[in-house]
Amino acid sequence: MSGLPHSSHALVTGGGRGIGREIAATLARAGATVTIIGRQRATLDRAVRAGAAHFVGVADVADRPALHGAITEAAARQPIDILVANAGIAESAPFMKSDAALFARMMDVNFMGVVHSIQAVLPSMRDRPRGRIVAVASTAGLKGYPYVSAYVAAKHAVVGLVRSLALELATTNVTINAVCPGFTDTDLVAGTIDNIMKKTGRSREQAMIELSRHNPQGRLITPAEVADSVLWLCGEAAGAITGQAIAVAGGEL
Repeated sequence: MSGLPHSSHALVTGGGRGIGREIAATLARAGATVTIIGRQRATLDRAVRAGAAHFVGVADVADRPALHGAITEAAARQPIDILVANAGIAESAPFMKSDAALFARMMDVNFMGVVHSIQAVLPSMRDRPRGRIVAVASTAGLKGYPYVSAYVAAKHAVVGLVRSLALELATTNVTINAVCPGFTDTDLVAGTIDNIMKKTGRSREQAMIELSRHNPQGRLITPAEVADSVLWLCGEAAGAITGQAIAVAGGEL
């Protein structure tokens, strides 16, 4: 049982594909009206046609004015009860080859995108009967990985933000948590596999084994496993859960 009120309006950033699309579809099946936001209208529209969401907004989460505009438009249709700040990007490079621009890109999307999203929904959400905010972070927000220092730093920042805001919001009707997936079977990880193959000469199977070895279960996480965790955090039964960073990683942490 999800415990979602049937009148809930959920907004999912980066909801057109991968984990975000699965989260949107899961919330929609649980009875929420779902708006997805992303950069590519065609991708978002495909998700709506497939039944994964009801409405779309086009914006880059790193572009605060555009994002706030898209969220304002969504809230005008129906006040937002649930925010899933999922949009993210990943780039890899050795630390000494990670320039300021790379760090800025990782922070702008992975961290400031979360900040912009929360700041857009929180004022009205606090006036709603209940509010749920879930940031999709990563196990990279809880530990280090080599060659992705900028990404790891940004995801650690997300987890820190969640922990801080949970204390600020503890006396309100709004909870905020993070889910931290391990390597998940998405197109983003497929790109990582391609990168491993290109840089090391390994086969696809060898590259997959390299990623899967981080998970003691010896596999990639599925988007549905992440989505189910988000659904639980958005439900009535999770009202006392706030400020947490929940690893969905097969025992990696």
